[in-house]
Amino acid sequence: MDAIDSSEHYAKTKEEPPASLLVIILDTNPHGWALLGNDLPLPTAISNLCVFINAHLAFNDANKVAVIASHSKRAVFLYPPPPSSSKTSNGSTTQNGSASDIEMADAANGHPPIPQTSPSDANQYRPFRLVQETLFSSLKTLMETTTPDSLSPTTSIAGALTLALTYINKQTLLANSILPSNATGAQGSSLENAPILLTSRILILSVSGDLAHQYIPMMNTIFACQRMSIPIDIAKVAGDTVFLQQASDATKGIFMQLEHPQGLLQYLMMGFLPDATSRRFLISPTQAGVDFRAACFCHRKVIDTGYVCSICLSIFCSPPQGSICLTCGTHLSSMDYGKAPVVVARKKKKGKAKEKVAGAQG
Repeated sequence: MDAIDSSEHYAKTKEEPPASLLVIILDTNPHGWALLGNDLPLPTAISNLCVFINAHLAFNDANKVAVIASHSKRAVFLYPPPPSSSKTSNGSTTQNGSASDIEMADAANGHPPIPQTSPSDANQYRPFRLVQETLFSSLKTLMETTTPDSLSPTTSIAGALTLALTYINKQTLLANSILPSNATGAQGSSLENAPILLTSRILILSVSGDLAHQYIPMMNTIFACQRMSIPIDIAKVAGDTVFLQQASDATKGIFMQLEHPQGLLQYLMMGFLPDATSRRFLISPTQAGVDFRAACFCHRKVIDTGYVCSICLSIFCSPPQGSICLTCGTHLSSMDYGKAPVVVARKKKKGKAKEKVAGAQG
């Protein structure tokens, strides 16, 4: 029967673009938003951000979104919200009053449950309403739990990037779990011939300034995003930071300094809405110049010139005490740094000297 069967047996694959995961890091530092004043209040920025999220979800029903708050001394998830869990006396975990395993809010269908206190609106798309209600509720809880003692001029951007990378890794593993066993690597990483089911990117909405004290953890997260091909987009509403420019440049993301914060929605829709798949066919905004200065490991100050350890490549603004590297403990030898170089006279070639002598004799 196989000899006379002329039908073609093959599995049809979808030719639609892969799903896109957008992780938004929102800088919720009260100091930064207070300096903006009436130019862009935080509630207005959140409303514009919700419109941008709705546009991202409307492109593809498989698209996903996550919002992380980069607060003064911590970084928390705003959407999807973390499950409320506690431990019993015997060490087991309880969820909603019953002893059971913790189930993530997005494990079932990618969306958290509808809050019981929120009224149902039939005129609004359900996924849009879930994101909006959860985002405003989580942000309200975050602001209510913020005390004056916990406020600081800086924000925990490095911690937020770490949370974003862990969430992206989790969603990538879940997306690749439907592939055959021979299409993924030992740790779930896709091989060259495996299809791409999920593309991820990070968008940072920043209003804070100096981040020099977070130089080392930020560089670690930047290198991780660079290796995983995750672009980091920067929407700089206020302040000026060196390392966010380097993060966008190293990961091939988009960096935009918002000259008019009132037009935040227009910046988001026109500059940051296309995903990694669509950007291959578009001309993305670029920055004119990138500040590649680094921060010293001793005082966390941005410097132009400094001392570099030849073993661990640690940077110091001045020679460490005892000429010992503070990172690896290697003895540093700075020689005669700052001394004027010795200029050695250039030797004349013998051939040209003989020609001059012969010319003088003739």
